[in-house]
Amino acid sequence: MISRLLPSPLRRLFGAPATPPTPRPASYLLLDQPGSLGPLLTALGRVNEVSLDTEADNMYHYKTRVCLLQFLVGQEVFLVDVLAPGLALSPLWEALADKHLVMHGSDFDLRLLHDLCRFQPRSLFDTMLAAQLLGRERFGLASLLEQHFGVALDKDGQKANWSKRPITRKLLDYAALDVWHLPALRDILSRELKKLGRLEWLEQQCRAQIASGAEGFAPATEHDWRIGRSERLRGPGLTVLHAIWHWREQQARRLDTPPFKVCGNALLLKIAEAAEAGETGPAILAQVHLGKRHERLVGSLSAALQAGLERDPQTLPRRPGRDPNHVSLTQAQVELQDRIKADRDRIAQQLRIEATLIANRAQLGRIARDPRQLPELLLPWQVALLRDQPSLKAAS
Repeated sequence: MISRLLPSPLRRLFGAPATPPTPRPASYLLLDQPGSLGPLLTALGRVNEVSLDTEADNMYHYKTRVCLLQFLVGQEVFLVDVLAPGLALSPLWEALADKHLVMHGSDFDLRLLHDLCRFQPRSLFDTMLAAQLLGRERFGLASLLEQHFGVALDKDGQKANWSKRPITRKLLDYAALDVWHLPALRDILSRELKKLGRLEWLEQQCRAQIASGAEGFAPATEHDWRIGRSERLRGPGLTVLHAIWHWREQQARRLDTPPFKVCGNALLLKIAEAAEAGETGPAILAQVHLGKRHERLVGSLSAALQAGLERDPQTLPRRPGRDPNHVSLTQAQVELQDRIKADRDRIAQQLRIEATLIANRAQLGRIARDPRQLPELLLPWQVALLRDQPSLKAAS
């Protein structure tokens, strides 16, 4: 059960409800000077559990950086400016290594922290995963805080440029509020999970989240340009897509902006499909609108487009070898997959949770190919729900 993962003070989850927090923290401490981590490190030495959130600049720069760390330690909120010059963070990661973390939607944060410093938490309670296992239709932090505490998060904070300095007081207030209610929210969701007998489900989900977070983000490969509907392209559409995708990456890197802010995938595919249909460069460019911010890039886009039209498709990087897990299913396996899906959907409806929480489409296909893989592909709670269903009993 998840209770054995939690520090002993958290045993109150299974007793009387915790005292609800005040709507907002009375104060917080911004740590942005060399040697300023002392108060946070001292506070961490007194506790077993920490609430944590991060803010990043993935909406504003080519390479994503962690910009701010938010901590609730006991009743104290600390905001750590990760971008502050001269602020050494190594002691912080050492102090966090043996703490239980309370987070919301931790997947992205854990991958960020892994890539930043190879940090991996000892244990975790993710309030978003808890809400999903309870079947909540709205499981974002803003929705949960409004529902349970009547607190409205400022939506501007979700789209803010967290790399801009100095950080405004309004954004610091938002950042502090992100962690302030997490322990009380955890208590509420834990009691509901306990009533439904799903606490161990969450334990397993959180362990899997920690493991996947330790993988970091997938490294770039020479096949990243094969986006969306590119598998339908065969000739000039492929060479043009290859050329303009790399053009976009080059421009995004040069401008230090996310690639989607240069142009979206939909436009890249529109250009490639026009080339595949035999349209000329000028005719294709006549349909392109990059917006006022990037109109000056049309010349370099035109050059990339022309280079793509002139390239031999045979010179493109060859597709990676076929993954055996993606070999087309036989007709019998397709029929088995459909039966397993029907069982999964029925169970999910009875439990009032999203069906993909039990098994996603890719997992269903792999199970249909070889039902013996069930324990390897799914978590124990998912296996327990599916293994005795008619579709799999008949296949065993």
